[in-house]
Amino acid sequence: MGLLLEIITPDGQVYNGEVASATFPGTLGTFQVLQNHAPIISSLQKGSLVYINDEGTHKYEIDAGVVEVLNNKITVLAESVD
Repeated sequence: MGLLLEIITPDGQVYNGEVASATFPGTLGTFQVLQNHAPIISSLQKGSLVYINDEGTHKYEIDAGVVEVLNNKITVLAESVD
C-alpha cells in the first residue's frame, strides 16, 4: 500500500498502520488522500474519518483536529475519536 496513517488524540495513539486511502472531514469540505498525495496541512471539523486497508473499510467519528500529509505519511491530531 505504501501510505502510512497515524491517528493521535490527547489520550494516546488510536491507529498506526498502512492504508490504501483515507477520507477526512475538512473544514472546507470532505477530501481524500491517496498514495503520493501532495503535501498538505488542513484543519478538520466534526465528522467521519474513513480509511481503507487490507482488512476493509474502517470509520471513526472525530470531533475536530488537524491532518498533515507529507511523503506518504498521514498524521491526524484529533481532539477525540469514537
